[in-house]
Amino acid sequence: MSTLMAKSWYALLGGNPTDVTNYFKITNKHNCLCGDKICAIYATDDPDEELMRPMHPLSPNMQLYIKDALATGYIQPDIPFDARKYVYLRY
Repeated sequence: MSTLMAKSWYALLGGNPTDVTNYFKITNKHNCLCGDKICAIYATDDPDEELMRPMHPLSPNMQLYIKDALATGYIQPDIPFDARKYVYLRY
């Protein structure tokens, strides 16, 4: 029986966008959309709630979404159009 892990929004504070130590959990809604820098990701919470960052390492899908977002400048995933978005960007 699998346990569903909670997800939250995390803002990138700077640095490598695939390194979870560069993110901080946010509780207010971000105002990002598209751009050339990662703004926020919707990722699985670290089981140690005191860390306030995503679980390490980021999932292969999340890493791919981050790379695709940086390459295209668009929120990810971008297909299908109505898919839940996990990566937002900013200028």
